[in-house]
Amino acid sequence: MKQHHVFIATSLDGYIADAQGGVGFLDTFPMPEGDDMGYYAFMDQVDVILMGRKSFETVLSFGVEWPYTKPVFVWSQTLNQIPAELAGKAELVRGTLAEVETLIQAKGFQHFYLDGGQVIQSFLRADKVGTLTITTIPVLIGDGVRLFGALTNPIYFRCVRSKTYANGLVQQVFERTTAEH
Repeated sequence: MKQHHVFIATSLDGYIADAQGGVGFLDTFPMPEGDDMGYYAFMDQVDVILMGRKSFETVLSFGVEWPYTKPVFVWSQTLNQIPAELAGKAELVRGTLAEVETLIQAKGFQHFYLDGGQVIQSFLRADKVGTLTITTIPVLIGDGVRLFGALTNPIYFRCVRSKTYANGLVQQVFERTTAEH
């Protein structure tokens, strides 16, 4: 079983950020009251977060207290340092996917929460994603950062759960399969 997982929201047309890198469209539909939409149960299944630089910078731009209780690794070739106030909470990693994965696993972490377009696309291309939890925000934004990118070969998943919320959001959970279905 693949040990790395995605939990993300997209626009109806498959974007995780708009053309300027903004994620404001995610807030166009209020969250269902008293429902975390499976986020905390998902977080119980992972032991570390691996995100890209842009996702990291987006989280920092929210101007809120650091939202993660799990260790966070920021995979970037261009970021030079993590802000001092996040020492012990976030760590910068560089290198190839294999090098980054090996480094994090050597620290005792096996089940990654993958966040950020480039990170997710890289792990998909390497066929290292076990589950995709995708919440669709019913808005078309027309351009931006796509969740999925080019692949050399098809990667098959099966939908194991689908839920429509009263606010119009739809969440689907897909598990990696080994054969066409």
